[in-house]
Amino acid sequence: MLSKTQLFASLDTTVLELLASRIVERTLKPNGILFIAGDPADGLYVIAEGSVRAFRSGADGREQVIHVERAVTTIAEVPVFDDGTYPSTVAAEEISRVYFIAKEDIRKISLAHPQLALAAAKLLAARLRHCADMVESLSLRDVSQRIAKVLVQEAMSRGVANGKGSTFVQKLTHNQLAARIGTVREVVSRSLTRLEATGLIAINGKRVDVPDVGALRSYADS
Repeated sequence: MLSKTQLFASLDTTVLELLASRIVERTLKPNGILFIAGDPADGLYVIAEGSVRAFRSGADGREQVIHVERAVTTIAEVPVFDDGTYPSTVAAEEISRVYFIAKEDIRKISLAHPQLALAAAKLLAARLRHCADMVESLSLRDVSQRIAKVLVQEAMSRGVANGKGSTFVQKLTHNQLAARIGTVREVVSRSLTRLEATGLIAINGKRVDVPDVGALRSYADS
């Protein structure tokens, strides 16, 4: 499982076995909290099964989702290397199994195996690019465009292709969509209706049909 992650893929079997012998396994129920923003960071987690979301909460209790990570990958790498606290709260999107690895173990292995440090730098750079994209989206794109971008991602990752289009079952509620794109449920509902009226999507219960994924992507990026 560790070898499937971007962070640990470059390590040889002996080192992976050493890490595996030190992990602590934990199972989370949907919306179960893994850690809270500001908690002392003792290590990172490998998401072995399921998916989790990293988010910050405003004074009004509203969530802003920063990123969602699905198995198999890692989360909470930043504080392992900067000695800070966990920068966001992380909760399970579904029943999830995670492995905890202490930061002391990761640092020791990084010194002995520089390829792990390089993999970590590459992963953290990708996180930075994602945050820059999110700032751009919140600042420069309207809500309909932000929703379109999420729907394109869902169509590409979970959808069943049909020519230029794709069909998928929407697992996200309107509240969850709102948290992903930095708005409120009522605005999400209006924006979905607008996208449907333009023919970019068709909604039938939980099923979402995207007749032309390329057209929806163009709208999201326009």
